[in-house]
Formats: sequence, C-alpha cells, structure tokens
Amino acid sequence: VPKTVLIRGVGPSLNALGVSGTLSDPVLALYKTPNSPTSTAVKLEENNDWGGNERLLAAFRQVGAFPLESQASRDSAMLVTLVPGNYTAQVSGSGGTTGIALVEVYGLP
Repeated sequence: VPKTVLIRGVGPSLNALGVSGTLSDPVLALYKTPNSPTSTAVKLEENNDWGGNERLLAAFRQVGAFPLESQASRDSAMLVTLVPGNYTAQVSGSGGTTGIALVEVYGLP
C-alpha cells in the first residue's frame, strides 16, 4: 500500500548540534529507482530551501524530528506519498557547493 514519508536534507541546522563544515544550501532530490539495470532513474520531486511550510512543520512534530534552525533555513524537506518500490534520496549542494549533510527518512503513521 502507499506510504507517506517525510524526507529531509539537513545541512545548516546541523551547526546547532555541533557539526562543523556543513553543507550551507542542500538540495534534496527524490528518484524512483528502476528495477532493471538498463533503465534510468526518474526524478519525482526536488526541494531547495523548505521555506517554513506549515504542513512540513506538523510532520516534523508528528515523527519527532529535531527542529530545523529556523523557518527560513536553507535545509530541504519534502512530504511525499510513495507506492511500494525502490527510491533514492540524494542531497547535493546548490551551485556545486560541498559539505556535510544528513538525509533523514521518516514514515508517517
């Protein structure tokens, strides 16, 4: 059955947790991974700067995720409903920047 998940690409908010060298502007992309090695992955969704979305804030609280630095932080997040299958969440730096990032995936009840 389909499942709703919260996926976050956290970079700047890791600074408050004592992590240095974080990715300042993570871009989160979600791909449907093909079952066949000859097929190409399909990008389903992308987020750059989560923007303080109220629906995402409610999901953060619901799953017990640590709060992001602020509603204006450059961290990325998405709430998606996925059918069973294989998926890949990828975090990259906006403009080719590099640094430490954390990818989180939470199943919503």
